[in-house]
Amino acid sequence: MSKALPAVVRSVSTRGRLFAALCRTAIWSAVGVLAILLACVLWQSWGWLDLSFLTSYDSAIDPRRAGILAGLWGSFWLMILTMFISVPVGIGAAIYLEEYAGDTWVTRLIRVNLANLAGVPSIVYGILGLTVFVRMFGIFRAGGLVQQLTGWEVVAVKVVGIRIPLPLGSAVLAGALTLSLMILPVIIVAAQEALRAVPPSIRHASLALGATRWQTIRHQVLPAAVPGMLTGIILSASRAIGETAPLIMVGAATFLRSTPGGITHLTELLTNFPSVLDAPFSEYTAMTIQVYNWVKQPSDDYRHAAAAGILVLLIALLSLNALAIYVRNRFQKRLSV
Repeated sequence: MSKALPAVVRSVSTRGRLFAALCRTAIWSAVGVLAILLACVLWQSWGWLDLSFLTSYDSAIDPRRAGILAGLWGSFWLMILTMFISVPVGIGAAIYLEEYAGDTWVTRLIRVNLANLAGVPSIVYGILGLTVFVRMFGIFRAGGLVQQLTGWEVVAVKVVGIRIPLPLGSAVLAGALTLSLMILPVIIVAAQEALRAVPPSIRHASLALGATRWQTIRHQVLPAAVPGMLTGIILSASRAIGETAPLIMVGAATFLRSTPGGITHLTELLTNFPSVLDAPFSEYTAMTIQVYNWVKQPSDDYRHAAAAGILVLLIALLSLNALAIYVRNRFQKRLSV
């Protein structure tokens, strides 16, 4: 028995070292492939990515004059509106499901469906967005429900001077609503897990001191759960900014020489208020759409423009993630103090 034990230990140790070596091989293989892809993108975009590329519109004639300005601002408005819609709704839904809803069959059904919806292909959300937000079930077209009830066709309404098209059509808001539906399950599930990870003793102590349930959630539970929630928001935002299929389905333009609201500088966000209000209802394109369009062009020079667009998209994605990680770390440091 004593002689057999060292042999068993050596066998387990050998298998452990072999498994660790396989894990290291898998990790470095993935890093190597990623490095090769990045090197290819950098090589193809060399000499193409400059200030003119960032401040110019697309060109259907000369690849050298093609720019990503329209896609850059389109993606900016898409992400702003998507986060503005999905984050409050997702966190609110998670708070209700975890802190207020009882353990009923309806709640369990909602939780199961949320977990399943997180894995639905994005093109399905694109079809849903086309039906609901772009066409609005066809109730505003000739012969639709609105015309049957009122006798005239609604094409637009004005609210505080803002012209809102009905249906939304190929507007930024339609794309943002579609992306919001796509990432909501991820945000809700991540927020639920973050709330579930908060120790029950924190809730019990707050309630024992006389705080109400909402005060406990607002001042004790939410600050402790914010780092975990931000992780889900980072993942969902990374998915949303890189999507192409749902945007094509809801009518994002592949070639466009304008920006939403006509805004081309950050200072106009503070000085040109009417254009800011008009931007969500304007036509748009996105960086991913422009890259997709350039790759399809027969001229090889457009491949270099596509590589430069990919690099801009990567920089925007990394900047967005870095900002979210910075905010998350600030919350974690505040909690540890």
